[in-house]
Parts: sequence; structure tokens; C-alpha cells
Amino acid sequence: MTRVQANLLLLLAAAIWGGGFVAQSTAMKAIGPFWFIGLRFTVATLAVLPFVLFEARKAKEKTSARHAKLYILIGLALFGGAATQQVGLQTTTVTNSSFITGLYVVFVPLIAVFFLRRAPHWVIWPGALMAVTGIYLLSGGHLSALTPGDLLTVVCAVFWAIQITLAGTTVSETGRPLALSAVQFAVTAVCALAVAAAVEPVSLSAIWAAAPEILYVGIFSSGVAFVLQVIGQRYTTPSQAAIFLSSEALFGASLAALLLGETMPVTGYAGCALMFIAMLVVELVPGLTRRRLPAREHASKYG
Repeated sequence: MTRVQANLLLLLAAAIWGGGFVAQSTAMKAIGPFWFIGLRFTVATLAVLPFVLFEARKAKEKTSARHAKLYILIGLALFGGAATQQVGLQTTTVTNSSFITGLYVVFVPLIAVFFLRRAPHWVIWPGALMAVTGIYLLSGGHLSALTPGDLLTVVCAVFWAIQITLAGTTVSETGRPLALSAVQFAVTAVCALAVAAAVEPVSLSAIWAAAPEILYVGIFSSGVAFVLQVIGQRYTTPSQAAIFLSSEALFGASLAALLLGETMPVTGYAGCALMFIAMLVVELVPGLTRRRLPAREHASKYG
């Protein structure tokens, strides 16, 4: 596969994820947020299982009890992110949700600083400041204008960052990303269905009405897009992968404007732009500086 083809796969994955925000929002016209989460992740678990079985045949290391506990912990973090995002969509727009959720890119290195005691790259701090400024502009310059859904989505981004951090360290030990995906999807489904059964009414007609959104997010966002990401990242550079995957927020906002008629004031668009720049800066600059350092060392030796 050529790099261009790989980047196109990543772009398609980002477009699928962007469409997922619209599906998540429209589904709640028929069904409660926790029933939606539970059913979408049940479908996602089933969608990933064939890939898990294929992965298991080639696995060099068996899953230990410690790894299983980590998988469950990651699943709980995923449930926290999915729940706060889905409930947040009841009182925020798809555009806001897609951009604020993308701030997990900024939160991941911050979590590594405070919990893993890893020294941060200098760009993390200006990136975090840009992200906060973007949220401020998104509120129109009045933090009181931020809705409960906006604030829940910020919490969602923190949960996403925790999930990504834990998943990254765990997969590096096990080499079983698909097994991890299946377990975390299943844990999220069980937790959401338990909450839904306790607090939300449901009917077969409601599930049927939301079935297109459930299947889209369950099969395409969680199954197909994940596979496209895994394949695409093998044949392109990390920096290019970051750019194409970060476009998820742009697709979410564009589809929200096209399909749902969402709009916002100029300051809101400026805030979205600033948050998107913060995502790219945090993703790209550390890799670019690492690449330049060996070149400088080589030049100092032979120049």
C-alpha cells in the first residue's frame, strides 16, 4: 500500500468517526443515552470478535490475570468517556462535542505528566493554553454560556485521555489491541445496559427507531474505522496519521452543519479553529523535534 492510499484510509476513518457524532445526537430522539451506549457497544463487541479470533491465532503471549484486570479498568474509563459524551450531547451541539472531545489529544500528555511522572515536551503547555482559549471563545467570551453538555464533554475528553494512556501501555505489553478492544467494548456495554435498565424506559419500537444509528456507530465507528486506522498507520508516518485522524472534528462539524443545520457565531468558529490547531501542534511538534535532533547531531559530527 502506498502512503497516499494509507492516508486516504485514515481520512475515511476520520470521516466515519465524524459521522458518528451526528448519529449519536439523532439517536436520542428515539432512545435514552445509556440504552444507546449499551446497544452500540454490544454491536461493536460482536463486530470486533472475528478480528480478535484471528489475532489470537498469531498471538505470541497469552493474556494474564493482570492484563485482564487492566482491560477491565480501561473498559471502565471508556464507559466514563462514552457516558459523559452521550449525555452531554443532550445539551450541546454536535459541533461543540466533536471539537471538545478532540482535546483528549492535549490531555494525554498532561495525564502522563501528573500520573506517570513523564517529563512533558515544552509544546504541551502552549497547546493546553490554546485549547483553554478555544473553549473560552466557543462560549462567546462568557464562560457562563457554556452548557452542561459542554462541560460534560470536557470531562469526556479527560476520560478518553485516561483510556488512551492506559491502553497504550497495556498494548505495548500484550501486543493484543483487538483483544483489548473487545473487552473494553463489552465492559462498556454491560455497564451502560445496567444503568439503562435502572433509570431509562425503553421499548422495541424505540430500539427499532434508533437501529440505523446504533448499527452505524457500532459497526462502522467501532469496527470498520478501527481496522482502517490500524491498517493505515502501518503505511504512513505518525505525523501524517495525526493530521488525517484529527480531521474527525472537522468532519463532525461539517456534517452537523450539512445534516442538522447547526451554526455558531464567528467567535465559536475561531474557538474551534484554535482547538484544532492545539491538537495538531501537540501531535506533530514532538515528532518533528525528535526527527531534527539526530540530524543536528549527525551534522555536528561530520560537519
